[in-house]
Amino acid sequence: MFNFLHGYGPSLLEGAFITVTLSVVSLLIATILGLITATMKLSKVRSLEIIGGIYTTVIRGIPDLVMMLLIFFGGQVLVNRVVQELGYDGYIDINPFIAGSMTIGLIYGAYLAETFRGAFLAVPVGQAEAAKACGMDSWTIFSRIMFPQMTRHALPSFGNNWLVLVKSTALVSVIGLEDVVRMSDLAGGSTHKPFNFWVACALIYLAITSVSNFIQSRLEDRYNVGHREEGR
Repeated sequence: MFNFLHGYGPSLLEGAFITVTLSVVSLLIATILGLITATMKLSKVRSLEIIGGIYTTVIRGIPDLVMMLLIFFGGQVLVNRVVQELGYDGYIDINPFIAGSMTIGLIYGAYLAETFRGAFLAVPVGQAEAAKACGMDSWTIFSRIMFPQMTRHALPSFGNNWLVLVKSTALVSVIGLEDVVRMSDLAGGSTHKPFNFWVACALIYLAITSVSNFIQSRLEDRYNVGHREEGR
């Protein structure tokens, strides 16, 4: 395998580690944003509902690559203008990993917001009302009643979004982050055998998504315990 990659195998594995790390960090950001936005869109406060709607509409309407370039390059311009106004004469470079994870998290936060919103709506309202009548506080109702049931409804869509998110991390190669795509491109250019490295890159992504599918399947089995029997 490493002979096939002309000694660049370790570099690809380092790139794969960065890809996985970036994916996990982006997913955490997206999950937090998704939960917040879903709550806003379900809120009875009209202004919060409008803000949540604007966020999901704008983000889902802009291509991922455009958003990546806009945040990375536009963000650098904005940050440096602000610090210059504050009297700082140096130049601040935005870390590609931070920019990439924030951008992907922002993009998929909009998609997960709809996933979570639909999952919340799938839980019968009467259960929360009954828990409130029993004296439970809002956090207890959410953590012990709403969240476990919401998770069961959200898992299929959540897993699909995760798989698409993992593949979307390839975009960070355009802003200089040395993920598996960029390392494959550099190695292919150096050895003049790009096909070898793009095959290896594809296999790495396939391995990541295959493991993800296995984990998702196990989670769905766990959260569906008792429900499949009821449906028979």
